Amino acid sequence: MVTNQPDDVRRISAALGTTLRHHWVLFLSEGIALVILGILAILVPAMASIAATLLFGWILLISGVIGLISTYRARHAPGVAWSIASAIIGIAAGVLLLGRPFLGLLSLTAVLIAFLFLEGIVSIFYALEHRKAPSGRWGWMCASGIIDIVLAAILFAGLPGTAAWALGVLLGVNLLFGGWAMIVMALAARPRSPDAPA
Repeated sequence: MVTNQPDDVRRISAALGTTLRHHWVLFLSEGIALVILGILAILVPAMASIAATLLFGWILLISGVIGLISTYRARHAPGVAWSIASAIIGIAAGVLLLGRPFLGLLSLTAVLIAFLFLEGIVSIFYALEHRKAPSGRWGWMCASGIIDIVLAAILFAGLPGTAAWALGVLLGVNLLFGGWAMIVMALAARPRSPDAPA
């Protein structure tokens, strides 16, 4: 069966636009809530960091328990030992994060530092590989990589103190920009009165 992809894309886009227009107030409310939560996370980053660590701990714990139950039910399937080991690791990590959130905060910050450092190196090498490309955008990519490495160095130099605020600030910035994007999208999608200019 061959489908006409451009028509399908147009139909999906139209349905999405209709949903946005009908529920723009809900999207606007969600955007405002995200902006408020983002501002709070930036203003009180230590509390946001602990909250993120506890949430992550609960996610690991619950997913580990669910994995253990589902593995037990499918105990005759191949690879059961690995599934049990994975579930137990998830449960143990969740219990550790919930029991000692500050140590979990240090671990998550260490992972963030490693990510920023490696992402920075990869971005720089990617930029250098494309510096002869006609677009001329390799400089921005290289700058982004350098900023990632500088951020990683700042976070690493400030350990363990940076663990108290780093995740909270990043979470706050993410919520703030995500909420702002949702507000702009909702306001653009709201129905206009018939006499309003297009």
